[in-house]
Amino acid sequence: MPKLPAPPLPKALQPRPKRPGENGNTMTPVETAAEAGITVVDWIDERTSLSGGIRWMLFRKVPKGINWFYTLGSATMFAFLNQAVTGVFLAMFYRPDASGGAYESIRYITDDAFLGQLVRAMHKWGASVMIILIFLHMARVFFFGAYKYPREMTWIIGVTLLILTLAMGFTGYLLPFDQRSYWATIVGVNINGTGPLIGPYLSDFLRAGPEFGATTLSRFYAIHMLLIPGLIAALIGAHLYLVSKLGISAPPWIHAEEEPEMRETQV
Repeated sequence: MPKLPAPPLPKALQPRPKRPGENGNTMTPVETAAEAGITVVDWIDERTSLSGGIRWMLFRKVPKGINWFYTLGSATMFAFLNQAVTGVFLAMFYRPDASGGAYESIRYITDDAFLGQLVRAMHKWGASVMIILIFLHMARVFFFGAYKYPREMTWIIGVTLLILTLAMGFTGYLLPFDQRSYWATIVGVNINGTGPLIGPYLSDFLRAGPEFGATTLSRFYAIHMLLIPGLIAALIGAHLYLVSKLGISAPPWIHAEEEPEMRETQV
């Protein structure tokens, strides 16, 4: 009985052709590792088709006249990533305990933990840097008129991100739970309580009750660590999608050149 031929291998599983002049396996370990990495990427892309989306996000046309002011949005996103990474490491040691555990955990991070002072400083000053960058980015968008049609939704999401960034800075200020952060947060919550309609309800929500207590610190920690970062990450994704879909607006001093056919038609 004749033996049936083996079924052909899929293209992704077929071995790559050897380079000209190569006899046998003469690839260096570095080339072998690179070849393995390319194979893994091809295997993932064949099943997910992520390369098309990545090319759509990264490779797009930009107008003439753009300058360094257009990098403020990317700088703000990098500052958020810094806050997310350093915040995860700080959360590994922090204890939201109003009876002294919060302050002692911050003291341990600053004085005893390996590189704790560096990570805490990056997180502390990174918050200020992120707020400054997002204000500069919003100012650039406003003065360049990039909020106009068809980018109104992009502008609305950006304003929401600004509000969430300020809220994240406010909720994080209480977490060391020392005298300065405690009384400053009381002042901030009381200011929120003077707002019309929702002001008193917002203050009660932040305090987790009518007065400051142990639950207040846990409420601020949950909002700062879980709620606001999740909302910011989701809105950043929507913001980047709209920027990629609608493109970047040209500077106001750059005017579109009319084609000769259009000028002749208008005349």
